[in-house]
Amino acid sequence: MLPDRAAFQRISDIPRHWATEAPDRAAVFEDGRTVNFGQLWQGIEDAQAWLQAQGVGSGDRVLVVAENCLAVITLVFALSELGAWPVVVNARLSEREIEVIRCHCQPRLMLFTHAASPDALRHGVRYRAREIAPAGLGPLMASIADSASEREPEALAREVAALIYTSGTTGQPKGVMVTHRGLLHFARVTVESRRMQPDDCAYAVMPMSHVFGLGTLLVSTLQAGASLYLSARFNAADLTAAIRQGAITLLQGVPTMFSRILAHVRASGMPLAPSPRLRYLYTGGGPLDPTLKQEVEAMFGQPLHHGYGMTEYAGSLFVTRMDRPRGDCSAGEIVEGAELQVLGADGQPAPAGEPGELWVRGPGVMRGYYRAPALTAEALRPGGWLNTGDLGRLGPDGALFIVGRTKDLIIHSGFNVYPIEVESVINTHPSVRVSAVVGQPAADGNEQVIAFVEIKDGEKFDAAALHDYLVDRLSPYKRPEKILRVATIPTTASGKLLKHQLKQMVSQQKQR
Repeated sequence: MLPDRAAFQRISDIPRHWATEAPDRAAVFEDGRTVNFGQLWQGIEDAQAWLQAQGVGSGDRVLVVAENCLAVITLVFALSELGAWPVVVNARLSEREIEVIRCHCQPRLMLFTHAASPDALRHGVRYRAREIAPAGLGPLMASIADSASEREPEALAREVAALIYTSGTTGQPKGVMVTHRGLLHFARVTVESRRMQPDDCAYAVMPMSHVFGLGTLLVSTLQAGASLYLSARFNAADLTAAIRQGAITLLQGVPTMFSRILAHVRASGMPLAPSPRLRYLYTGGGPLDPTLKQEVEAMFGQPLHHGYGMTEYAGSLFVTRMDRPRGDCSAGEIVEGAELQVLGADGQPAPAGEPGELWVRGPGVMRGYYRAPALTAEALRPGGWLNTGDLGRLGPDGALFIVGRTKDLIIHSGFNVYPIEVESVINTHPSVRVSAVVGQPAADGNEQVIAFVEIKDGEKFDAAALHDYLVDRLSPYKRPEKILRVATIPTTASGKLLKHQLKQMVSQQKQR
């Protein structure tokens, strides 16, 4: 029986509940081994005792440099029990990025899951961490505890479940204080919207340094008493083998993950549908274009669901419903407890059906950006509203269509150009795997539309042919001034397009 929605006060209450109610039920599958809820909770208790012995207590931050593994899950819940904050960062970040986060959050302790990640090992060596193997956690590397690290007040410490650093649109990370209340509310919404049951198993490759991995996968799956098929890194061959074997019932990830699955299945010549157990497909964390949706649905033989959310709201705000899947690429309907305003440039409600800036309110709103009062004041507005910085419009039936980021909007010849719209058209070309569109300031004060494309294996890149293809499909002011090929469009570890890197590439070319 699923727990009552009011039963949990912090995220660690979830594994405690199932360790009591169903200790022998599988919780995590990792590298051929199965960990049940009883074993998971025992590991959490052992890890909690070890952390306390290192001086970690309520209000501390613990920086965990990792890729997905059982130790990360155990640490997240053990720190929850202590009132300390896990700051999980993906080990594939650069040395500079991790150092920026370390300096900002000033952790009591740094841990590195070197047994599961060669990159974590590299970072651990750089910080002169020692190899240890504490009970409940297994092989780790640990720094010397920083006795000068200041603790946050008890009330704040108990409210915040995790500190998640987002890359933002500029690449400068911001620490989002994600609350227990927000994650627990989102977990209930996720379980209900996906009709999750204890016999479900969710593929878990999305990094737990991201709200998709932490909220959608870890907390929500365990809330249902279901299990995780844990993977440190995406491998299309391993994933498709698991699907064919019936190991996975829920496949959730960013659009780029589904693009890679399509490419692998086509190259292998081995179809996926029908799968013995796979019953739910979902993509989020980035825009969904019609071509990808159609191709995924054709390959799997079932709907590809979509949603819209953000770290600052502890997960999804809109999701498509299982009983009414959509033929379009909308993010679906607003979730329980959330409210939305669509505001025009004048700060007033946008006309019905017109795009505007999205402001949201509800139980998932973050506590604020850590040690950044100015950024917090910019995002959190009077009345409990969160300015998302995203642009979207509502359809006649209330479905949300995301049209871009406020900072990504391109103004060309006095017209608004939404990159998502242009990318969706470019992606329909048979040679294009994925595209990304950015704006580049011109000498006349205008902005040029610049497109980057990643070409499918075996296809040729022909910029002139691509330009010709767009003539009948896009208005003149939306057509790219340049179409540039890149081997791989840069993304974050969670699959978000790094458009600031693409803008830098354009600037560098211009300066040559």
